[in-house]
Amino acid sequence: MQNFVPFLLILFLIAAILRVDFFFTIVYLFFAVYALSRLWTQRTVGKLEVERRFTDHAFSGDQVAVDVSVHNTGGLPVPWMAVHESLPVELTAPPFHRQVLSLGRGERCHLRYTLHCRRRGYYPIGPLTIQTGDLLGILRQTQIEVAPEHVIVYPRVVPLQRLDLPTRSPLVALRARTPLFEDPTRIMGVRDYQRGDSPRRIHWTATASAGRLLVKQYQPAIARETLICLDLNREDYGQRQRYTATELAVVVAASIANHIVTREGLPVGLTTEAWDPLLEEQARFLLPPRSERAHLMSLLEVLARVQLTERTSFEQILRHESTKLSWGATLTVITGRESEPLFDTLVYLRRAGFAVALILVQPTHPSATLQQRADLLGVPIHRVWKEQELEAWQ
Repeated sequence: MQNFVPFLLILFLIAAILRVDFFFTIVYLFFAVYALSRLWTQRTVGKLEVERRFTDHAFSGDQVAVDVSVHNTGGLPVPWMAVHESLPVELTAPPFHRQVLSLGRGERCHLRYTLHCRRRGYYPIGPLTIQTGDLLGILRQTQIEVAPEHVIVYPRVVPLQRLDLPTRSPLVALRARTPLFEDPTRIMGVRDYQRGDSPRRIHWTATASAGRLLVKQYQPAIARETLICLDLNREDYGQRQRYTATELAVVVAASIANHIVTREGLPVGLTTEAWDPLLEEQARFLLPPRSERAHLMSLLEVLARVQLTERTSFEQILRHESTKLSWGATLTVITGRESEPLFDTLVYLRRAGFAVALILVQPTHPSATLQQRADLLGVPIHRVWKEQELEAWQ
C-alpha cells in the first residue's frame, strides 16, 4: 500500500466536507494503525542483529558449513522477514538460499546451509538481505543488507611420489659437484683430527674404537632453492581447452610446492602475473623461496585467487625475477605453449647459473626439434595433461 498516506488525506477531506463523525472515526483509526505500524517496524528493524559464521579457507572438494544467526534483541516481535543470501554459482546450485520466518521478542534463529567447493577461487558469500515490514502491508518493505564476506578455496594438491627437478645443487641432500657447504645430517666417513677442527665434529664412537681422535666427514652439499614460474597469459593456452589447461597448471604448481615443503623440507617460491579478484586488478606476484608451512599456505592462497590475464610477457617475467634469486637456484617453468622466445629465455637462465625445468600443460607432446635442443642443453621437459599423469610422476 504505497498510496496509503494520500488515501488518508482524501478520506480526511471527505470527512471534513460531509462533517460525518463516523468518517472522522475511520480516519483516526487508520491514522493510528499507520503510526503504530511505522513505529513498530522502525523499532524492530533497529534491534535485529545478524551474524554469519563459516570457515573462510577450504580446499577443493571440501564442504563448508555456513551458519547465519538472526537475533531479535528488542522487546517487540518481528511479524515476518524474508532472508536471502547471495551465493556464487561455483559453490552452490539453485534454488539459492531464501527463507521467510518470524521472530518473537529476544528470539534467535539459525539458518544453515552448505557450500560445495568444487573449484578453486576467491568467492564472496553475500550480501545477505533481509526484507521486513508491518503485518498488514501498509508500509513499504524495509530492507537490511549485511556486507559480504569471502572464502578462499585452495587448488587441488596431488601427492607426488617423486620429483625429479634438475639442480646445480642437490635435490634434498645429494652430493654437490663443488663442495661449497657441508650437510651435517649426512656423514660420508671419518678422518684424523686436525688442528682447528671443531669439537662438535669429533666422532666419539669411532674415536673410542680406534684409540685416536677422529672427526666426521660430511657430504658436500648446498640447499636447493626452487622458484615456480607459472604462466597465466591467456594467449599461451589453447582456446578450445583453455580452462582445463590453466586449472591443471595451477594444480601442478600447488602440488610441486606442497611436495617440496612437506616432503623435502626445502624452500620454494612462486612468481606469476595474473588478475587478482581481491585487488581487482592485474598484479605480479613474487613469493621468495622459503620452507615454512605458513609460507606454503600463503603460496596456495595466491594460487587460489589468480586468474588468466592478458598483455603479459612471460619471458620478461622470467628474466626479471631470476635476478632476485641466488646462484644455482632451480626455476620450474609451467606454461601451456612451447615457443622459440621461451626456449631462448631458458637457455639464458641456464647460462646464468640456474637449473631449469620446463613443464608443458598441453595435450600433445613437445616437438622433436625442441626435445633434441633441450636434451643437448640439459633442460628437462615434462608434459602433463591429466592429473593421473601427475600422480604417477616418477
